[in-house]
Amino acid sequence: MSHTYKFNVAMSCGGCSGAVERVLKKLDGVESYNVSLETQTAEVVAADSLTFDTVLEKIQKTGKKVKSGEADGEQKYTAEA
Repeated sequence: MSHTYKFNVAMSCGGCSGAVERVLKKLDGVESYNVSLETQTAEVVAADSLTFDTVLEKIQKTGKKVKSGEADGEQKYTAEA
């Protein structure tokens, strides 16, 4: 069974969204992803073995601020102000 993770990511340019796409492309367990600069979102379909926290960490390591995130429709993360 796979999971769907959605993240609200602060991205201001194509380079920002490209950085997020690159880490998702390299991450084992990612079945598909869609990063949208326009809507400031990253949606990831992941294998059971890939946790929400692992994907969140990888996106944060790009230097982009993740404002919030959800796993399978449930709110899992909200950034501190």
